[in-house]
Parts: sequence; C-alpha cells; structure tokens
Amino acid sequence: MGESKLSLFLIKIKPYLAMISLQFGYSGMYIISMVSFKHGMSHFVLSVYRHVVAFCVIAPFAFFLERKIRPRMTLPIFLRIVLLGFLEPVLDQNLYFLGMKYTSATFASAVVNVLPAITFIMALCFRLETVNVKKLHSLAKVIGTVITVGGAMIMTLYKGPIVDIIRGHSHSHNSSTTDSGEQHWIAGPLMLIGSCGGWASFFILQSFTLKKYPAELSLTAWICLMGMLEGGVITFAVERKLSVWVIGWDSRLLASVYSGVVCSGIAYYVQGVVIRERGPVFVTAFSPLCMIITAGLGAIVLAEQVHLGSIIGAICIVFGLYTVVWGKSKDPLASSAPLKDEKTRNLELPVSADHHKSTNERT
Repeated sequence: MGESKLSLFLIKIKPYLAMISLQFGYSGMYIISMVSFKHGMSHFVLSVYRHVVAFCVIAPFAFFLERKIRPRMTLPIFLRIVLLGFLEPVLDQNLYFLGMKYTSATFASAVVNVLPAITFIMALCFRLETVNVKKLHSLAKVIGTVITVGGAMIMTLYKGPIVDIIRGHSHSHNSSTTDSGEQHWIAGPLMLIGSCGGWASFFILQSFTLKKYPAELSLTAWICLMGMLEGGVITFAVERKLSVWVIGWDSRLLASVYSGVVCSGIAYYVQGVVIRERGPVFVTAFSPLCMIITAGLGAIVLAEQVHLGSIIGAICIVFGLYTVVWGKSKDPLASSAPLKDEKTRNLELPVSADHHKSTNERT
C-alpha cells in the first residue's frame, strides 16, 4: 500500500518536476546565447544550428523507440508539422533573440511571462479552456490574464531608473552591456511579445497535432527537421555572407549544442508529453521561475542593468500569472483537452492513467 501511494505521488508530481527542470534549462540558454551574440554570432544561424543538433540527437531515439507505435504520416499531419517548424523554431526564436539583443537577457525572460496569458486566450478561442464567470476560480483566470498583460505593457512602455542589484557591477555597465541609448526599448519588447505569440500558437497547434500523431519523440524530430530546413532558407536570404556560418570552439558552439539538446530536443519532447496530460496552459505556467533564475544569472554573469519598470512589470506578471494558475488548478483535469466527440471522449478521459502505463511499458 505504501509503495502504491508513493508511486501515485511520483506520478502526480512528475509534470511539475519536468517543467521546473526545463526553466533551469531555458535560463542557461538565455545567458549562453547572449554571450554568443556578444561574440558576433547571428541569431538566424544559432536557430539553424540549434535544430541541426536537436535533430541529430532526437532522431535515432525516435526511429528505434517509436517504430512500433508511430502513426502513418499523412498530408494534413505533415502540413501541421511544417507550420510547427515555422512557428517556434523560426518565428518565435528569431524574434526572441532579436528582441533580447535589443534589450537584455533579464528583460527578455521577464516578458516571456506573458506567454501563459496569451496561451490562455488562444486556448479559449480554440475551446481548450472554458470560463464560467459565476465561479470564482474561473473568474480568477480572466482577472489574472488581464493583470499579466498589464504587467507586460508596463515593462514595455515604462523604463524607469536603473536598479543596481549587485553594486559591485555598476562600473562595468558601459563595457558589458549595450548603451541604453542604443537599445531599442520599443521595438525590442514588441518583438518579444510577438515571439510569445508564435510560441503560444506552437503550443496550441502541438496539442491538436498530438491527437492525430501521438508519438512525441517522432514529432519532435520532425519539428526540428522542418525548423532546420525552413530556418536555413530564411538565413541564406537574410545573411548573405558565408562567414556567419563559421563557428569555433567558443561560446557560439556551446550555445548551439546546449540550446539544441536542452531547449529544442528535450524541451519539445517533454512539453509534448505534459501537454497530452495537462494541456498547453499548464506547460506555460512556470515561466516566472525562469525569470527569477535568469535575472540572478544576468546580474552576476553579464552585469546587466535592471530598470524599475522591469521590476514593477515583473511583479504584476507574477501576481497575475499565479492567479491564473490557481484558477486553472481548480478545473477538472479532463478540461485540459478538447473533447470533440464520444469516441474522442472515451480516449481522453483516462489519458493520465493510460499515458503513464504506456510510458512505463516503453521504459
């Protein structure tokens, strides 16, 4: 009986541990990527190399581990994969990296906190989420979304004075960060918000695609392949010099390998597994942790400047986000996925138990 309770507890907390671990992975990527940009790496090239690495790592596992359960590829599924390969690997990442270069790693990771709100709004539009204003927890999701968007607007429109988190770094601001007059504090945040829109769309479409193609590793490999090809075409069109593709044994290589393995290969797979069980809104609910980790690393490693507007906006975002999370936690687990008909309903209601059973059998 004791072992059974322990197993159930581990199964219950597994999605939480997975998403928390990913936030540490993303924080490392933000810092390493910013260092590589300071060494002259193109964000377009980084996005392509990232998915070359991710595909090479994930494809062998997908080929062997899912050869018996992988569904047949059809044209509608392939077209969805093509769109998935554009939304996150190309649109989201390039807008994000460009916005981060215009602002800072800390600011970028803070703006990403608007992602759950955008995902929630899109989930409502696609009937992945429901709202009943007569119930407190349901109303909390709406109020929290409004507060989160308001916090993002504060960060975008109000800069404010510099808050020196670590006093010993104030002397290095001029040499380690881009001068504030040169940073695009309007275009940068708008690009970051556009990045969140692309990322949220990716989560929504991934949720629907997994209904038709329930093979997370294979879907991850396909997304990385499409992202590599589509990103390569765009990079050749934008970056005319072949020298931008050359990288050495430095932070540029580290950024490509680290982000490819951790933030594309592993992240796409883990997010897909959690989305099938808890829905896309749950997956995006842990980004404030990433902001806190990145802010600490950015101040220590990069000596980044933190402005008062960023702190006020971040506080509003965190408060609004966890209002949404509280409301989401009161929803029935089955509401995380759309139930289109009776056949789908019979498959989806026991998804937690069936999914864990099949996962244990594969492992």
